Amino acid sequence: MSAGTAAGRAPLWVIVPAYQEEARIGDTLTALARQHDRDFTLLVVDNGSTDRTAELARAFAASAPFPVQVLVEPEKGVGCAVDTGFRYAVARGARLLARTDADCVPQPTWTAAARIALTETPGLVCGRILARRDEHGPLGRAGFRLLVAAAATFGRIRPAHHRRHGFLAPYRMHAGNNMAVTAELYLAVDGMPRRPSPTDRAFLNRVRRQTTAITRCRAMVVHNSTRRLTAYGVLTTARWYLDRGSGRHSTDPR
Repeated sequence: MSAGTAAGRAPLWVIVPAYQEEARIGDTLTALARQHDRDFTLLVVDNGSTDRTAELARAFAASAPFPVQVLVEPEKGVGCAVDTGFRYAVARGARLLARTDADCVPQPTWTAAARIALTETPGLVCGRILARRDEHGPLGRAGFRLLVAAAATFGRIRPAHHRRHGFLAPYRMHAGNNMAVTAELYLAVDGMPRRPSPTDRAFLNRVRRQTTAITRCRAMVVHNSTRRLTAYGVLTTARWYLDRGSGRHSTDPR
């Protein structure tokens, strides 16, 4: 029996775009193997890594508790990897799609929460992101929460995101590394923009122009990497999150 068909349930695929993540993808794969709902197919989309990212994903497939496929997308850019992966899954029967990233750790209830949320309100589901506990202490995690909250607030008050610009639904904080969407809606909005960056905001705005069926699921939790705090410092990281929260560069090119 293929994943997603137990008891007549809609086929669920989990898509994980990855680039140069050999140091972290193991944690992501382990977290997915610990899901309470393991009735899904996992698709890892390697975005042309030169390290062992794809090799580790293929090795994991040998003993994974669900089907695993590894796809290579040579065109660089997370939007390219995500769009290729989602369309690949839909073409093979996926009706529900969930995404996290290869440096993130989903909680054990993540896939179950995504499935329930999409079943109750078919559309787009935005999950909740927290900081990984193994990368920073309490202060770092608190700083991450503040950055995410600031990005969400700035996004809501930004004039370009108001409904008078043709949006059917209000703005919501949308983290690409913790989302779920029906295949029907994904295709209806022409998928994830492959360009420009940040593509997550552009995708959200495509959905907001299409439907009001956008929900936030607090039970759908992913622990996000905070390595940017270490690599770039608080101010640069703040600008990065505010840019994505405000959507300054997320104009839909269509």
